[in-house]
Amino acid sequence: MRVSREKAAENRDRILKAASRLMRERGISDVGVDTLTEAAGMTHGSLYSQFGSKERLIEEAVADAIAAKGQELREGSTLGGYVSEYLSAAHRDQPGSGCPFAALCCEMPRQSQGARERFTAGLRGMAGWLSGRMGSGIKQRQRDEEALATLASLVGALVLARAVSDPKLSDDILRSTRKRLGR
Repeated sequence: MRVSREKAAENRDRILKAASRLMRERGISDVGVDTLTEAAGMTHGSLYSQFGSKERLIEEAVADAIAAKGQELREGSTLGGYVSEYLSAAHRDQPGSGCPFAALCCEMPRQSQGARERFTAGLRGMAGWLSGRMGSGIKQRQRDEEALATLASLVGALVLARAVSDPKLSDDILRSTRKRLGR
């Protein structure tokens, strides 16, 4: 039975959303085709007809996760507000809907060139967004460098806060990085 274009697009979106969430929650290497299709309520055939391969799905799910988080950033968002939200316990505790850079960065070196390129493009876009919120009294190159350092601090702090077994240390990592970036 043929599926309409609208239904095919809806199915594709369901698979992408499920893959994006599961990869951030469990990691790319721990999400198999069976898990993906079950979470999306689809069949293996529908996944392969939409993407052709798991590798292609990973590439598109990485891009989708980055784009979805980027849409949450509003033009009026302040750097301070973003830092506070990013380095919050709520963000730490919900990796499936959180930052794809923090959730996926450690796995990217082992992914396809396509997935790495999409990750890289997303990271550059985020650095550009941050740079645009840096003080206008400094040169563009300095803003760009500060944006990269800020992004590295945000992602690194979130990764560490999620990794440690001590809840107090986790909270301290978030708080101290928030304080450092707020100065």
